[in-house]
Amino acid sequence: MCGIVGYVGTRDAASIVFDALCRLEYRGYDSAGIAVLDSSGICTAKRKGRLAELSPLVKTLPRAGQAIGHTRWATHGAPSDINSHPHCDCTGDIVLVHNGIIENHRELRERLIAGGHVMKTEVDTEVVAHLIEEKYRGDLAAAVAEAARELEGAMAIAVIHRGEPGRIVAYREKSPLIIGLGEGENFLASDIPAILPYTRKFLALNDGEIGVITEEGVAVYRLEKGSGANGLVKVGDRQPMVVDLEPEAAEKGGFDHFMLKEIFEQPEALMKAVSGRIRDGRVKFEEGEFGFSDEDVRALNKVYLLGCGTAYHACLVGKHLIERLAGIPAEAVLASEFRYMEPLIPERTLVIAVSQSGETLDTLAAVREAKERGAWRTLAVVNQPLSSLTREVDDVLYQRAGPEISVASTKAYTTQLVCLAMVACHMGFVRGRISEDQARAFGQELRNLPEKALGALEAAGLMERLAVEIAKEEDVFFIGRGADYLAVMEGQLKLKEISYIHAEAYAAGELKHGTLALIAPGVPVIACLMDPELAPKTASNVMEVKARGGWVVAIGSQECLNQLQLGEKDVLVTVPDVNPLISPVVSVIAMQLLAYYVARERGTDIDKPRNLAKSVTVE
Repeated sequence: MCGIVGYVGTRDAASIVFDALCRLEYRGYDSAGIAVLDSSGICTAKRKGRLAELSPLVKTLPRAGQAIGHTRWATHGAPSDINSHPHCDCTGDIVLVHNGIIENHRELRERLIAGGHVMKTEVDTEVVAHLIEEKYRGDLAAAVAEAARELEGAMAIAVIHRGEPGRIVAYREKSPLIIGLGEGENFLASDIPAILPYTRKFLALNDGEIGVITEEGVAVYRLEKGSGANGLVKVGDRQPMVVDLEPEAAEKGGFDHFMLKEIFEQPEALMKAVSGRIRDGRVKFEEGEFGFSDEDVRALNKVYLLGCGTAYHACLVGKHLIERLAGIPAEAVLASEFRYMEPLIPERTLVIAVSQSGETLDTLAAVREAKERGAWRTLAVVNQPLSSLTREVDDVLYQRAGPEISVASTKAYTTQLVCLAMVACHMGFVRGRISEDQARAFGQELRNLPEKALGALEAAGLMERLAVEIAKEEDVFFIGRGADYLAVMEGQLKLKEISYIHAEAYAAGELKHGTLALIAPGVPVIACLMDPELAPKTASNVMEVKARGGWVVAIGSQECLNQLQLGEKDVLVTVPDVNPLISPVVSVIAMQLLAYYVARERGTDIDKPRNLAKSVTVE
């Protein structure tokens, strides 16, 4: 959540920064602003609401070659024009934007006010501007470094000073910042899609690093908080990463919403996820992306899977896969709860952190907690190559899903499942839990998933028609058994987060233990049936729903749906059959489509649902 953009060069900086901020709308925000530095000083425009509200003001800004911009998601102070970023010091000479939270802002505020500083807002970011003013002695980078030594929390900061034209100073601590490298111009951003149309070459700032960006080049310094006058140590040359993505990858491509585009991108995303990783019929990871030797795999005693929201639902499937295929005790835990449960970490425990953005603060904190408690190895399943999580773990398995712009995750979830399935299959073969023939058969199932996903997308027309009726409801229930239950956990989340309909998922066998009391005539119940062994039992639970007048929408393979006896108002949604262990990859696509069309029918803001953000970088 929140987004930062900066530009130094010869072009119209305000236009470039505004365009880049538009590409960060997926992160979620409630206000936005831009500051431009030219020969006359710093000119700022900021406004509560969407970037469309800011656009008229941007046109009034000077046409100069240096600017910083921000989209804000309120944490301190209500959304308003005055609380929007950028913020300045008393003189107006120092202007900055900031992502994250300054945890000790109250103590700093009180000290600064006692020293004569006058604050205009309750926003923690304003405190940072005044603190840098206090430290400034003619060198902005040194002042930022000295101020950073006193700041506590998570922060990404971009600062300009009217007395130092042509320079942006950036600092990163537990909140993402990347630098884009151009010819005669350079960029700063929170995420790659923001500046992808302008450059393919990027540097990522690490925690405790300061970047000084000019049009001629970039210098990176490490902040040593315990030494020196300002604690700055020059970092040697760092090889930039070249990102092989087309700018159009972050555009809608003719679809009405990013979410629908990303649902239909899943066959391609799944193909990229398995590409080069299944050879000779077996899972064989590429060099450098899975650093576990066979001895390491055989030595594992336990696996923890950590994630939040959709990533947590992927972890639930991952636990199921690892226990079934590899025979290793596994536990899926909400990352936000992991630190507070005093987890027991046995010897030779692997911790797998799952995150689309790689910037989810709860997940990062959970990984650090696991390492402090003695986790043997850490592995990230992540979509963003320059993210914080990739630098926290021992090994990384990239999802290769491409940019996911919509707040509601779709292709990130299915590629997470495929990555976890490959890990489980590889471990199962190495540990002798599954035979070579079984490993090859499972590998072939994974290779077939793009085609199966294409088949699932054929349900779009039926789901669009069904959505007209579902959109009138205020309560929808989802049921399933085994992997189907794990799939409907994600299905109900998709529906409620973008359509705002109350939705709950239940293990089908639990209906008679209390939930059946909620089933009344006409109440929609989405049932998932993808496992032929479990389908007869789920069918029995569906009949319990029918006996109480519930309206059933059944999603499943043809073989499983044949187990049902439904009424004329009930709906059957057939999707391709697949190995039940990885069936959520296929069945969830139908549920994603249903959620999308219901939300469209209700007229909600599908790509940016209320109160939510794509990358949750605060606890």
